[in-house]
Amino acid sequence: MKRVTLIVLDSLGIGALPDAHKYGDEGSNTLRSIYEANKELKIPNLIKMGLGNIEGVDIGGVIEPIASYARMAELSKGKDTITGHWEIAGLYTEEPFKTFERFPDEFIKEYEKAIGIETLGNYRASGTEIIKELGPEHKATGKPIIYTSADSVFQIAANIEVVPLEKLYEYCEIARKMLVGDYLVGRVIARPFVEKDGVYTRTSDRKDYSVSPRAKTVLNLIEESGKLVYAVGKIKDIFNGSGISKSVHTENNRDGIDKTIIAMNEDFEGLIFTNLVDFDSVYGHRRDPLGYGKSLEEFDSRLPEIFKVMKQDEILILCADHGNDPSHKGWDHTREYVPMLIYGEKIKAGIDLGTRETFADIAATIADYLDLDKPSVGDSFLDQVLK
Repeated sequence: MKRVTLIVLDSLGIGALPDAHKYGDEGSNTLRSIYEANKELKIPNLIKMGLGNIEGVDIGGVIEPIASYARMAELSKGKDTITGHWEIAGLYTEEPFKTFERFPDEFIKEYEKAIGIETLGNYRASGTEIIKELGPEHKATGKPIIYTSADSVFQIAANIEVVPLEKLYEYCEIARKMLVGDYLVGRVIARPFVEKDGVYTRTSDRKDYSVSPRAKTVLNLIEESGKLVYAVGKIKDIFNGSGISKSVHTENNRDGIDKTIIAMNEDFEGLIFTNLVDFDSVYGHRRDPLGYGKSLEEFDSRLPEIFKVMKQDEILILCADHGNDPSHKGWDHTREYVPMLIYGEKIKAGIDLGTRETFADIAATIADYLDLDKPSVGDSFLDQVLK
């Protein structure tokens, strides 16, 4: 019974790509920033797997890593969640999604007409900052808060005591239908929050409304073959349900790891695809390298549990989808290489797979292992690591 468990450590970049200057991301390095802020960073299991052996990662390697490893470049144009995950799944994005400093007045007017209420904001901002800034006016008027970032997103924030969650989701669904053509963005994101005594806290009821993949991914190939694609976290949202057989929502990284282990304890052939979003949303975007380090340590401490439940024919792949350097300027993702670690009883240890030209090599390798036709992009490295 062949299965792959693929865990995305959302935003764990390992150094600026050669074209990072085009994105304003020269010198970015998420993992280095975490390491510099956490001098006693304890991630022994990731180190044992070979994280420090990857080209360009200067955190101390080991002589005999237990996994094989690679540095992966993003071929697609962009540095956002959808572009990264789609490429991991074997889909190249040549035309980047639209980004905005602010959405045009004519669009906002049409949108306000469609939802029946005026809006607040409509500029680039940190989500935690804009809800503090506009929260009081939002509470007094009921007007939803609109904001964006350097990424291709249209984000709608609302206090759930002012705008019920289902109404917020309705606002998002309307926006998703309207954001087409010249206004096409990758994701509309519901950002619910609560407020108590002037303290604003975002809830775990975030929901992403993505565009559908433009072509088949390895997820579709797996599902069409009769195997199962089990999505943990926001994976279903990222692919707009395409190629997903089963999906579970997660509250945070800890819950995501718990639910991944639950999935791994089930008997089925196919793919478990997990996104651990806290690295990105809670620590990267909020420019918190100390918190990022603690969260990475927590994940590392759970790896022995993951190893323990792996089945004989199961392969574990760890990777990231972009960077989000918590010491970089601004609040947005960074254009970086990402790490890839592959481990299992069937996998050779210590093979340096070098620098891969595309994240899609992961999809090609998964398809190869599951005896499927490979996606249109990517080259399998399975023959180099399979025992």
